[in-house]
Amino acid sequence: MKPPPTNSDLTRRGFIALAFGWIAGGFAGLAAVGGAVRFLVPNVLYEPDQRFKAGRPDEFPDGSITFIEDQRVFLLRRGNTFRCLSAVCTHLGCTVNHAGEGFHCPCHGSTFDTQGKVTSGPAPRALTWFLVTMSKDQRLLVDKGQIVKADQYFVV
Repeated sequence: MKPPPTNSDLTRRGFIALAFGWIAGGFAGLAAVGGAVRFLVPNVLYEPDQRFKAGRPDEFPDGSITFIEDQRVFLLRRGNTFRCLSAVCTHLGCTVNHAGEGFHCPCHGSTFDTQGKVTSGPAPRALTWFLVTMSKDQRLLVDKGQIVKADQYFVV
């Protein structure tokens, strides 16, 4: 039987192989620990709430089209009905302006009628309508996560 090797029996080639083995094992261990730590972190994207309170119905005059800048929407009132139209152009996401009897994108020239339908320009589809409801504290509640048809109104 051969006796176990001593330090003097370790060759340079053996030392290099042993060192690379330990380095490879260390990287594998670090990768395993990194994967385990990453597994503990949830894959959640924290985005702002798509719902917001626009105000009390009596704050909007009859026949008004009110631009709510921080939400990039238009709130339209006709009589006792309310609707909410996106102010984001469907072409490249510019903010459209209310212009006379419709809406106009200042960036690329798309125009939309009062129903949000494309009348000219490069926009591929109509502007989006959002759901309007009433909150418990009697304020208009707009949910940009709920898309509705252009003919859907909220009646106060």
